[in-house]
Amino acid sequence: MFSTRVPGDRRPNRLSRALASARERRDLIDLTISNPTQAGIHYPPDLLAPLADASALVYRPEPFGLAAAREAVAGTYAARGLSIKADRIVLTSSTSEAYSILFKLLCDPARSVVLTPVPSYPLFAHLTRLDGVAAHEYPLQYHGTWTIALHDLDRVWTADTRAVLTVSPNNPTGSSLGARDADELTRRCEDRQAALILDEVFCDYPLREPLEDAPALAGPGCLLFRLGGLSKMAGLPQVKLGWIALDGPEDLVVDAMDRLELICDTYLSVSTPVQVALASLLERGADVRRQILERVRANYASLEAWVGRARGATLLRAEGGWSAVLRVPATTSEEDLALDLLERGGVVVHPGYFFDFAHEAFLVVSLLPEPDPFARGVARILERVDAA
Repeated sequence: MFSTRVPGDRRPNRLSRALASARERRDLIDLTISNPTQAGIHYPPDLLAPLADASALVYRPEPFGLAAAREAVAGTYAARGLSIKADRIVLTSSTSEAYSILFKLLCDPARSVVLTPVPSYPLFAHLTRLDGVAAHEYPLQYHGTWTIALHDLDRVWTADTRAVLTVSPNNPTGSSLGARDADELTRRCEDRQAALILDEVFCDYPLREPLEDAPALAGPGCLLFRLGGLSKMAGLPQVKLGWIALDGPEDLVVDAMDRLELICDTYLSVSTPVQVALASLLERGADVRRQILERVRANYASLEAWVGRARGATLLRAEGGWSAVLRVPATTSEEDLALDLLERGGVVVHPGYFFDFAHEAFLVVSLLPEPDPFARGVARILERVDAA
């Protein structure tokens, strides 16, 4: 293969250096944007006013978070048809912190293993390393839709495996966890006494029909930790609040909550103002969420139309989220193609190796940009690919 990069490698390279120098260009079309607050989404000027609620002047340390805030999160699950009680909700300062808390709960540093999917966002390699946990990667495979390569999952599973991480919808593949894969994961976790960590931060952004929870995840026989947060649900990455929702056999959940109480009480990292404001932010953030959903759906439909007229690129089917994957002919390396698009076309894209795709050549584009620059950027990509 053309790439010489280490999977998940974020060290400076030709592409990052070229991008740093190109940022001054006013005509640059950034198709890697992941920040909704800089994507032309309208935010009410007073959206964050609830953070100034006077009741937040009184500090009431609660390891799992204030009861009203946990009730508000439970309400979001109820709206999805999931019965998760508020006393099974644990508030965190972010989804990243939620992972760190769960690694502390489930793992022994320098010994335990967690299984992480690829392709996926390269955050897991850093989070596991920071907590002294080994990450073994299991691949997703694409045959019209993305599924888990179960043989490879079993191959990397060891006696020290304590948890399996899955993301639904996945970033960047946009794939959701189907019933077959959900059943296989929960069965393995139950039989092998491991936990299942389900990252659902993009679940509010189906690109077609609403995403349905896989039946196997209802009343699982293993510990199940669902992760969510304000960053995606309300389009507020600057307002730091995430959560963990516990499900599974009652005895396992009670034991986990007891141990989580010590971990969370040790840090008490979630600020009071955001907890007091949470119910309002979730309610008023619904309009921001609607705008983002309309944006990513419109851009995905536009991308489908553009690719349908092209000769060289294929759009891999996505079900949800803010990203899309293009498979392109491997006539040059992904990095060279991304560099050419940047320097000659003024378009920023992610090469597939950023997300640990198993081979070349793939390009990953964000669905968040405003429609006009998005369409112009896609046209330039396909023009370059077709010419090759």
